[in-house]
Amino acid sequence: MNRYVRQMILPQVGDAGQKALLDAHVLIIGAGGLAAPVLQYLVGAGIGQITLVDPDCVDESNLHRQTLFGQSSIGRPKVIAATETLQNLNPESRVTPLVETLDPANAKTLVSPADLVLDCADSFATSYILSDTCLALNTPLVSASVLGLAGYVGGFCATAPSLHAVFPDLPSRAASCATAGVLGPVVGIIGAMQAQMAISIILQLSPSPLGQIVQFDAQSFRSSSFRFDTAPEPKGAHFHFISTTDITPADFVVELRGVDEAPTPVTPTALRQTATDFGPNGPKPSADQRAVMCCKSGLRAWQAATLLNQTWDGQIVLAALGNT
Repeated sequence: MNRYVRQMILPQVGDAGQKALLDAHVLIIGAGGLAAPVLQYLVGAGIGQITLVDPDCVDESNLHRQTLFGQSSIGRPKVIAATETLQNLNPESRVTPLVETLDPANAKTLVSPADLVLDCADSFATSYILSDTCLALNTPLVSASVLGLAGYVGGFCATAPSLHAVFPDLPSRAASCATAGVLGPVVGIIGAMQAQMAISIILQLSPSPLGQIVQFDAQSFRSSSFRFDTAPEPKGAHFHFISTTDITPADFVVELRGVDEAPTPVTPTALRQTATDFGPNGPKPSADQRAVMCCKSGLRAWQAATLLNQTWDGQIVLAALGNT
């Protein structure tokens, strides 16, 4: 019996839909909690080609939600361990694991061959880098985020506005699964919806999930959704992330990480400041310089850029450096 027969009998799938799934190339950034249901359902549905990108290794503290992994996976690269599990689930689906970090330097190279991109990373810097890249390449993006007992998933770019149109500003404070906590089933619910959105886009179902956000609160067991098809792209301050390899000696570089975080600044001439140092009386670049705000996650860089932008009208870009 054909492994896909139960979905092919659906009028929304059939022979043509199954061929579309087989012909699809999906890029998935992040191989953690969200990716676990995403990968299992996409491979199960018969997606022909998946490129899986994640630089991290499996950690025991993540096993409660990263259900592709077990004890024997601890310490191994996530993408390698995940690929082995997925090949056993469906050897007809080709999974290419890449042990690397998505950043502005490789984003276009990774996104260009894909028909669809799924953002399963626990990083708003990654989300905005993907949104900028997908918008420029007219590639659909399904982005999701989960924290605590709630999360959302939405379809962006291609025929829909970008992430910037819906979330023009970053959060006022940084939080992640590592710092704020998360329950595994909530991640599973959002990840399953992310997989369904991906399949709906590939099958060109109507209405399209592109231009729609679904929110779920597991504490109240309530969900809601809204469409943002007509949301305008922001015309004001729109700060792009760049790679450290794009920083030049002529740039006005600000190192926002403390000495305890980064004993060696991002560049030898980088100015060590805090985000709140910028404003009317704060330091400013020369008129012909580009300002490069650097921090670990991108949040302090965004905050500093927002303050600088209020008193200086030059170009401002951001760099999320992680633990480097």
